[in-house]
Amino acid sequence: MEHMIIGNGVAAIGAVEGIREIDKTSPVTIISAESYRTYGRPLIAHLLSGKIVEADIYYRPDGFYEARGVKLILGEKAERIDVEKKRVVLESGKAVSFGRLLIATGGIPFIPPIKGGEGSGVYTFTTLDDAKDLEELPGKVERVVVIGGGLIGLKAAESLHDRGIKVTVVELADRILSSAFDCEAGEIVEKRLKEVGIEIVLENSVKEIVRAKGRIKAVILNNGERYECGAVVIAIGVIPSKAIVEGTGIMTNRGILTDGNMQTSVPGIYAAGDVAEAPDLLLGQKRVTPIWPNAYLQGRYAGLNMAGAKKPYRGGVAMNSIEFYGIPTVSMGISNPPDEGYVVRTVYEPKRNLYRKIVIKGHRLVGAVLVGQIQRAGVLSGLMTGRTNVESFEDELLNGEFGFASMPPDVRKKILAENR
Repeated sequence: MEHMIIGNGVAAIGAVEGIREIDKTSPVTIISAESYRTYGRPLIAHLLSGKIVEADIYYRPDGFYEARGVKLILGEKAERIDVEKKRVVLESGKAVSFGRLLIATGGIPFIPPIKGGEGSGVYTFTTLDDAKDLEELPGKVERVVVIGGGLIGLKAAESLHDRGIKVTVVELADRILSSAFDCEAGEIVEKRLKEVGIEIVLENSVKEIVRAKGRIKAVILNNGERYECGAVVIAIGVIPSKAIVEGTGIMTNRGILTDGNMQTSVPGIYAAGDVAEAPDLLLGQKRVTPIWPNAYLQGRYAGLNMAGAKKPYRGGVAMNSIEFYGIPTVSMGISNPPDEGYVVRTVYEPKRNLYRKIVIKGHRLVGAVLVGQIQRAGVLSGLMTGRTNVESFEDELLNGEFGFASMPPDVRKKILAENR
């Protein structure tokens, strides 16, 4: 059975490793528009800032693909899927047949229509090539405007600032990190970014990019304010890259819909990673969760099932772990509860850049935000994914020293038994 994977991100690596757990010999082919072997996308910020070199960014060592009998078709885009004939047509016109197929095309940056946005000097920040493009800016431009105050935008801003470029971040919401974190966490990070010299503009957006002889000179905000700059980075967010399934009969919503085995509505075709709409462990519904660990796990379970294992994917948990100038942060699960059916407890000490928040529903931990003190985040994550009843020790969860030994003996015994 020929296994084919479109995309070469972390979900593809998970799929290869999942397939080879069950099927040691069937051909596996990976098709990717990028020319690189799989790399850690979260590391492109460290590459841009100069903290690492390109050799440090790759996710698996040289020889990974060869050792697992994987054929690579790199630098060539998969243009369309012929479901009936079971083949993928490449941009070159060549058709490649498959037995089972995984769509792991990831996400693409959302680019809103902005007057003056067409032309040079406008960048995104999701790929290694994006980082390489931005590496050319130091010495050429004095200031960059970053549109978007989420995780991607802030890491782009931090990296450019570290390279000596002045940065202004423009965010539409009333705070930075509005989707992954809450107000208190955002305030701590915002204060720190301002301390190092990054400018933050909230509740505004860019309506025009001003050019002179093709070169960017400034941006005009919705409120009429003008900010001089030599380049613009658009980092509003990513959307599932699902165009390849148009007209195939593969069902989509926000992403490509999958079942508990990561299979799409067409038998033998699977989806995983940022393009897939898959079960969420805590919310009990399907959604797109563009998180690195989830992409790997989805890919692994897709691979296992492509190889015939019939192992269901339990569901993912949203989790972000990132540091901003010495302030570590973690957000996991439901960090911004949607209604009053949740119990929220917090410790907030902004002068110490310290914040801890836990979210509980039905005596189970379903969310947490940690800023400044994240050492025991793994314990909280384990309680969350294990759906552990925390009723007998809820009060201890806010303690920064809370760990496995802090749990009642009966809970520890149960957890140990479940993990044998």
